[in-house]
Amino acid sequence: MTEKKKIVVLIGSASQNSANHKLVDNFVNLIRDDFVLTVYNDLKTLPHFDPELSANNPPKQIRELRDRIEKADGILICTPEYVFSIPSGLKNAIEWCISTTVFSDKPSGLITASASGQKGHEELQLIMKTVMAKFTNETTLLVQGVKGKINEQGQITDTKTTDDLLRFANAFKALVKEAYH
Repeated sequence: MTEKKKIVVLIGSASQNSANHKLVDNFVNLIRDDFVLTVYNDLKTLPHFDPELSANNPPKQIRELRDRIEKADGILICTPEYVFSIPSGLKNAIEWCISTTVFSDKPSGLITASASGQKGHEELQLIMKTVMAKFTNETTLLVQGVKGKINEQGQITDTKTTDDLLRFANAFKALVKEAYH
C-alpha cells in the first residue's frame, strides 16, 4: 500500500464559520480516503509581508508556512472574494512565498466561493500562474452565491454545486496522482 499524499489547505476567509470552511469540509469528505489534509488556519496571524526579510531572514512563522507548502504533494486554496479581490491575509501569505519556489509545479486546486467571486477568482488564478503552481481549468471552481448553497450545518443544498465539487475533487485527485507517477 502506498502512503497517502499530503495536501495543505489554505482558506482565505478570516471567519472561522465561513461558507469557505464548510465547503472545504465537504471537499475533505470527498477525498479523505485518498489524501491526508492539513488545514492551515494561521493566515491572520502572519506578519505583514516585508521584502527585506523575505529572501534572507523570514520570520519563523513564514519559514514554517513555506516548509508545509514545500513538503505538501498538493495545495488547495478556498477563498471568498473581498472587494473584487482575494482577501489580504491570503495575498500576504502568497507574497511571503514569492522569493521561493514552493509553489512551482505544485498540483493545486483553486476554489473561489463568494457572492459573485468572478474578479477574485480571476485574480487568484493569475497569482497562482505567477508563482508557477500547476492547475487546470478542471481544478478551478467558482461557486457564486455560496451562502445560499450551504446550510448552517455545512451541507451543500444545491445539486449543481454538489456535482461541480465532485468533478473538481476528481480532477484534483487526478492532477496530484499524475504529478507523482
